[in-house]
Amino acid sequence: QVQLEESGGGLVQAGGSLRLSCVASGSIFSMNVMGWYRQAPGKQREFVAGITSGTNKRYAVSAAGRFSISRGNIKNTVYLQMNSLKPEDTAVYYCSTGTDWSRLGTDYWGQGTQVTVSS
Repeated sequence: QVQLEESGGGLVQAGGSLRLSCVASGSIFSMNVMGWYRQAPGKQREFVAGITSGTNKRYAVSAAGRFSISRGNIKNTVYLQMNSLKPEDTAVYYCSTGTDWSRLGTDYWGQGTQVTVSS
C-alpha cells in the first residue's frame, strides 16, 4: 500500500502563488510517476501535472507556463509551484502516484488540499 499526504493549500488572491507538497510513504519503490490532479465543485477530477523519477514532466494546458512540478531530493516527495493563480484554479488538489503514466490517477490518492483563489 501507498499513502500520500498533501499540504500547502490555502486562500490566495488572484495573481498570487502557492506551493503544494506531497509526501508518499509505504510501498513506493516501484512508483515511478507522481502527479497532481484537481477537482472543482461540480466538475470532474482533472490532471494538472506529473513527473517521473527521471524528471520527465507533463502539464495540462491550463497549467503550462504558470505551474511547475518538481521532485524533492528523495524519491517520495513532489511539489507543485503555482504562480499567477486565477479564480478558476480554485479546487481541491490531489496528489497521485503510479508505476507509470498509465497508472497515475488510478490506484493511489491523497486526501486532497483546498486551494481557493479570490478575485
